[in-house]
Amino acid sequence: MHPYIWILFIFMNVSELARQLRIHPVKLLQILPEFGFDIGAKAVKIDDRVGQQIQKDWRRIKFVLEQREQTEKVKQRELEKEARKASGAKVMIPAVLTVRELADRLQIPINKLIVELMKNGILAAQNENIDHDTAMLIAEELGFGVEEEKASGESVETTSHVQDLATALAAEGGSARPPVIVVMGHVDHGKTRLLDAIRHTNVMEGEAGGITQHIGAYQVIWKNPKTKANSPLTFIDTPGHEAFTVMRSRGAKVADIAILVVAADDSVKPQTVEAINIIKAAKLPFVVAINKIDKPGADVQRVRSDLGQHDIISEDWGGDVPVVEISAKENKNIDKLLDTLLVVAEVRGESIKANPNRAAAGTVIEAHVDKAAGPVATILVQTGTLHTNDPLVINGEIYGKVKALKNHRGESIAEAPPSCPARILGFKIAPRVGDVLDVGKAESAGKVDVRSKRSEQTGAEKSTVSVPAETTEGEEKKKWLNLLIKADALGSLEAILGSLANLKHEEVGVKVVGKGLGNISADDVSLAQTANAILVGFNVSTTPVSQEMIQTAHTHFEQYHIIYNLLDMVKAEMEKLLVPEVITTELGNFKLVAIFRTEKNLMVVGGRVESGKLYKNILVRVKRGNELIGRGKISQLQIGKQTMNEVPGGSECGLQFEGKLKLEVGDVLEAYKEETKEKKLILG
Repeated sequence: MHPYIWILFIFMNVSELARQLRIHPVKLLQILPEFGFDIGAKAVKIDDRVGQQIQKDWRRIKFVLEQREQTEKVKQRELEKEARKASGAKVMIPAVLTVRELADRLQIPINKLIVELMKNGILAAQNENIDHDTAMLIAEELGFGVEEEKASGESVETTSHVQDLATALAAEGGSARPPVIVVMGHVDHGKTRLLDAIRHTNVMEGEAGGITQHIGAYQVIWKNPKTKANSPLTFIDTPGHEAFTVMRSRGAKVADIAILVVAADDSVKPQTVEAINIIKAAKLPFVVAINKIDKPGADVQRVRSDLGQHDIISEDWGGDVPVVEISAKENKNIDKLLDTLLVVAEVRGESIKANPNRAAAGTVIEAHVDKAAGPVATILVQTGTLHTNDPLVINGEIYGKVKALKNHRGESIAEAPPSCPARILGFKIAPRVGDVLDVGKAESAGKVDVRSKRSEQTGAEKSTVSVPAETTEGEEKKKWLNLLIKADALGSLEAILGSLANLKHEEVGVKVVGKGLGNISADDVSLAQTANAILVGFNVSTTPVSQEMIQTAHTHFEQYHIIYNLLDMVKAEMEKLLVPEVITTELGNFKLVAIFRTEKNLMVVGGRVESGKLYKNILVRVKRGNELIGRGKISQLQIGKQTMNEVPGGSECGLQFEGKLKLEVGDVLEAYKEETKEKKLILG
């Protein structure tokens, strides 16, 4: 036997391991002993096998650390809340205020307030208005006492109808109704294709670019695997594009159950997180549908792990969230998903009830102006039954009466019971998405002021083109891109305006000088011309008269069916307004010692290149002493009798100067080059 036994140890640098795990080495060494790794706090190297085990366990370790950090944040938030309560901190809140104004009153960072709003299912930019009840809810959650700031001589009730409906639904009980299921998730993760698979129709191909542009509601019948009875299910399809955040959050408010669709090849994305926040804020039970499991890059375990980082643990991982792996494209496991939804609905049976015998009440989930039928709205009846000839009482005002009811297939129906989405004809003016219908309040309701409402919706008030009074000094120097926008539906118009509000830049801005629903009229063209605005149509067309006006006056007119393309156009037009950046490069200095010839706008002189280089056909500044007296151009260079393209420093030469200025001996010519660089739009 050999007297020496050599054992080869392979080591790994702690710093290299920390780099791979994206954590500071000191912090890594601090936490590893807690998870069973016996490594010193000052270790520089570790056994390669131990390093591999750490990498293998890192996902679990990271999850535990993130959970701990989240718990600490919650504790800190509670401590701050208790401190405010103990100190008796109070805040005055008016009927309506912006997010920024609320942040100022609460004296908290605006980004923190926006996060608090998101937790409650409200996604609002800093300059958007929020009502008193929303502001009060947020303030109280942060530990503030709230006092209402009354407007002089006014009482604003912006959300009373929503509250009345919520109270009625909570207290009513009644008999079982079909569950309302909202489908949510990131854009292009397959929400519409899933609904397409469920209802065996081809809605997706009818959508521009395959992207859902409006909220749609559909009802399907599925056989309950336990009772063998046919069970109706109502689905709400919410758009996934970021512009439709408001519509998406409204979709959650009328639903009983949510389906969170996550693509197996793409996992959790920003809008997935938004949807999760909305679902949690609405306290909705939900089912996760991991879609696209048929794709080559599908990684179901990664999706489950990523969802775990947002406190969504699947049942088979020991959590309480049902997860179904599906392929909407191949119609795989759709039956399993529907069975799971029915199970969840049964568990929630006590809350999924309504009284079909009372007057109908519900929520507007889509509204637009049809060129043939006039104002049309889709309403989800949440309690009661809606009949033909019922008054259309929207937010306490009568908007007309039901002339016709149609289901999602366009078929006429005699009545719309609870959980039924109904397309209604008979409105004198289109309601807004999210408005509340309550037929039972007809006796106390007044007729809607059609002219006033239409003025609000169509932009007939001809919104001013001038910069608002509160504009800051910096904004007064901005260049503005004026837009006049007409859309087919209120939801689309709201989404476009919301997206445009986010296009912020210090040099250029967007101003909407007019907005409205329906086809583009002659008045729209005239307003666009007066305001020097781009006329934009979204899913609408022009009338013959307006089309002729556009062509005659060469009005800048754009038509779109996909919101991405509209926003790209606006960004491109904003970029054109940016002043190009001029880059000046200093080249060299020339001191004039002799004048040989003088002509009109031209002189031939001699001198010495003091520094740098001179080039043919370059610009020069002329200095006399320390004073800049003018500018010109060097059109020719010569050393001796030889024409030169450039002359280096330290050389004597003659040159031909072009310019109106009369040069004198002793003048200094500073040569420079100017380059124009087009600016790119980087939005803040």
